[in-house]
Amino acid sequence: MSASSELRRTLVLPAGVDLHARPAGALVRTAASYEAGVAVSAGDRRADAKSILQVLSLGATGGSAIELSASGPDASAALDAIAELLDSFG
Repeated sequence: MSASSELRRTLVLPAGVDLHARPAGALVRTAASYEAGVAVSAGDRRADAKSILQVLSLGATGGSAIELSASGPDASAALDAIAELLDSFG
């Protein structure tokens, strides 16, 4: 896979888990630990997953679908780690 390929994954936030404070911080720290560029979308909003302010501005709430996208040398690993993290909140 070339470094410019973008991978996408759609997830549902666990019920009762909004992307605020602690969960958003954990998502940002996880995304920042990878070289890949990672974005998260909720509804019509898109955020850089390495920016706490942008992730908080999504207003994503528990039970809603979010889409992760990543590109770069470790994009697949980044998506796997974020998906595992979000699943652990449930």
